[in-house]
Amino acid sequence: MIISSLLLLQSCDLVQFKNNPGSGTDDAGMPIARAMDMYLYPQNLKGIVQEGMSKEDSISIVQRYIKSWIRKQLLITEAQQNIDFDEMEIERKVLDYRYALMMHEFEKIYVNNKLNTEIDDDEIRQYYEKNKDNFELDQNIVRGIFVKLPKGAPKITRFRYLMRSKDIDNFEELKTYCYSYASKAHLEDSTWVYFSDLYSYIPLQHITDEQGFLKSHKYYETSDDNQLYFLKITGYKLQADTSPLEFVEDEIRKIILHKRKVILAKELERKIYDKAVKNKEFEIFEYE
Repeated sequence: MIISSLLLLQSCDLVQFKNNPGSGTDDAGMPIARAMDMYLYPQNLKGIVQEGMSKEDSISIVQRYIKSWIRKQLLITEAQQNIDFDEMEIERKVLDYRYALMMHEFEKIYVNNKLNTEIDDDEIRQYYEKNKDNFELDQNIVRGIFVKLPKGAPKITRFRYLMRSKDIDNFEELKTYCYSYASKAHLEDSTWVYFSDLYSYIPLQHITDEQGFLKSHKYYETSDDNQLYFLKITGYKLQADTSPLEFVEDEIRKIILHKRKVILAKELERKIYDKAVKNKEFEIFEYE
């Protein structure tokens, strides 16, 4: 079977289609598909099937590729019949795309080998201080404790006292209680989250004035038929305020890494150009 034999192909060649089927003396062999006057050969499918794939998956992949190739060839033929293409311009674009892919791969390897991914807290803080205007909040954010308990949980009065307490020893007792009885609990009161993220923990969707709620509530509790919900707000920032550093730290880390990548890419280009200048590896001829 033709498709089964294709599963033995492992290397990837450039696709070269022909407009006549192979003969006994043609290295391409016999075609496996035709669309209009274009033919697809076994060599064009090298590399499609990866090692370790099951026979069924491999056959499915090859069949999908063949069907996709046929559709593309039909579309290309229809386009050629309806549009007068500038073939030289298309060839230039194909070459530009090919070269861009090659440069991208080379640049990616160079950058990955040279990139320093270590970023200390001072660098993050310095970037934050210099660019605070770029970190305006688009939503209200809060930090605090929120707990969901089943109705009937024991010692609710004690739990309420623990929720309101600022004593570190009481906080340890609160954590023990939540581990034992809470359906859900967020006890990291130093972590900032979007106020809207609380909706998955506490039924707050009825609140139409988030900013008013945050300004007037440091403690809030509500319930439904089966659950009790508790919220203790230890801090908040409103939409249009500057984001706290802790909230944008990961974003800043990504920005710094991206800037380092850009610098390395420019460094690579400069090194290659300077070397070529030194070795007289290129020249520009005068023309009219």
